[in-house]
This record gives sequence, C-alpha cells and structure tokens, in this order.
Amino acid sequence: MYLKKIEGPRAVTLPDGSIMTRADLPPAHTTRWVASRKAAVVRAVAYGLMSRDEAKAHWAISDEELDCWTDALARHGPAALKVTQVQRFRQP
Repeated sequence: MYLKKIEGPRAVTLPDGSIMTRADLPPAHTTRWVASRKAAVVRAVAYGLMSRDEAKAHWAISDEELDCWTDALARHGPAALKVTQVQRFRQP
C-alpha cells in the first residue's frame, strides 16, 4: 500500500477520544457547506491536523470565513454553523 507523503500528522485524537483523519474532511471541491463540514474543518485546524493556511488554500475559503466558523462553534456549538441560524446567533 502506498501512502502519499504529507506535511503534518495523518490523524489526531480529539478531546472526546475519537480519531480524526484527513479522510474525515470534506472534499476540496465542496461548494455546499453544511454545518457538519464546517465543524470538521474548524476541528482539523484547531487540533493540528492541518494548518490554517493549508485549510484556506485547500477549500478556497477566506480568513474572515474561517474566523466566523471558529467563533460561532466556540461560542454556540455546531448549531450556530447552520445558515438558517445566522440571525439567531449573530447579533449586530
């Protein structure tokens, strides 16, 4: 079996004891960002599976977008990443 050489770890252990690998992440060509995919990207960056710059380049997302996802997940949990909940969790 051939393993492609990558920078950084192949898998990380999350605080709940589960293991996250790069195979658990959304595909690079993702256009429909549901809450679970956003949360997976935020967790991958937070726990060191991939760097912030690598994630931005891989999924073509901006700093602001990733910061928004990270902040919403930290403050209100995965429910805040749903597009239908934007007005409820984000205050002017």
